[in-house]
Amino acid sequence: MSPVIAEARFSVLDRSRTREGHDGTEALRDTVRLAQEVEGLGYHRFWVSEHHGVPGVAGSAPTVLAAAVAAATRTIRVGTGGVMLPNHRPLVVAEQFGVLEALFPGRIDMGLGRSVGFTDGVRRALGRDKDDADDFAGQLAELLGWFRGTSPTGVHARPSQGLTVPPFVLALGEGAAIAAQAGLPMVIGDLRNREKMLRGIERYRETFRPSPWASEPYVVVSGTVAVAATPEDARRILLPEAWSMAYARTRGTFPPLPPAEHVESLTMNAKERGFYEAGLAGHIAGTEEQVARELENLIKETGAREVLVTTSTYDRTALVDSYRRLARIAGLGA
Repeated sequence: MSPVIAEARFSVLDRSRTREGHDGTEALRDTVRLAQEVEGLGYHRFWVSEHHGVPGVAGSAPTVLAAAVAAATRTIRVGTGGVMLPNHRPLVVAEQFGVLEALFPGRIDMGLGRSVGFTDGVRRALGRDKDDADDFAGQLAELLGWFRGTSPTGVHARPSQGLTVPPFVLALGEGAAIAAQAGLPMVIGDLRNREKMLRGIERYRETFRPSPWASEPYVVVSGTVAVAATPEDARRILLPEAWSMAYARTRGTFPPLPPAEHVESLTMNAKERGFYEAGLAGHIAGTEEQVARELENLIKETGAREVLVTTSTYDRTALVDSYRRLARIAGLGA
């Protein structure tokens, strides 16, 4: 095993993607089952996501789902990738994570993003506007203040105040600078645009200010990793998500994941094919030997302390097998 890989942590983000023939209820239960599987394999964290009004994603309430995951597991850290802070009042977010930390002490992470709803309709339903993301730094400072008891309102967050829930910033766009200024760990993706990712990491490290939450920069790189017995099998893991993204780009609706064999049988027009091929590019996929080489290069290139794997596919057996093979590459549970 590579010593470079051995020094890194490996974690999982599951977006509770729905699949053709399987409803949102099953998708959420699949997420909980996957958390149990990867805990047994020795992964460090398991995170869940926040999406609103997206037909292909069941995960709309990440702190609620995180509670279910934490209750179904024993040792793995559990958190969010992430709670979209502009969608919520910071006090309510602090209270939710305070409750999680009180119930599952020492196991909860608070991953935070600055996105608002994907469409005008969703933003109206949330009572939010695109401009609400502009004050993410202020919202973040307010949220962290509830844990430290520094709110100028005189109100105290219960049971959050005095608890330590590690915060992470999902660095998209301006997120790297905000994470650095706040002195917080940063999660950055995706692997398909390495130059942009490396620029964000460099900016983060150059401007990082130590804080009570982190004394030095901590970089988590996130993206899709697929491992299988053959390169062809690994590529098939990627097909459902690539087609769903192509479908969304050309039709404006994000659909449930189809089986790989269905995707392989499709006749695509030029525009669909272009988005589809782009969706297959840039990920880390292949046999254990191939993926080990790519991961070693990625970790060396970025100096990342942790890899957050975000793979989604129709075939849950193939997905678990991929995580099992990746655990072997990383020497997890050894």
